[in-house]
Amino acid sequence: MVAIRVIREEGSDPSVPLPSYETSGAAGADVRANLPDGASITLEPGQRALVPTGLRIEIPQGFEVQVRPRSGLALKHGITLPNTPGTIDSDYRGPLGVIVLNAGQEAFELTHGERIAQLVVAPVVQAAFEPAEALSDTVRGAGGFGSTGRG
Repeated sequence: MVAIRVIREEGSDPSVPLPSYETSGAAGADVRANLPDGASITLEPGQRALVPTGLRIEIPQGFEVQVRPRSGLALKHGITLPNTPGTIDSDYRGPLGVIVLNAGQEAFELTHGERIAQLVVAPVVQAAFEPAEALSDTVRGAGGFGSTGRG
């Protein structure tokens, strides 16, 4: 198990739970909205907002935290994250905010303390990018964007 250190932002609501895994087999820990004065945010269709969590985290070097949508919000309300998965690098120490997008047909009220995204901790491998004169041949070659079949 990897330890992620968490502190609360000054002025955030300490009653909002820290990120947590809802089941023993969950890959993502749910993170919640921590809105000023316990307010809510109404997202109209097509609108996006940066939703504060009231948290700052410390990720060990060699890991990242991926921010992903919650499937229930996506299916039922069209609520997603436009930069999925978002990456939080191990050297970032600023406030944790989640960019939320209403891709649905109806306005959606996001409430204080609501679970808004999942955090997935993953190992990171950094690569050395080296200039080359040529690349090796493959069956696929330069084919992309549907070249292996429909969609």
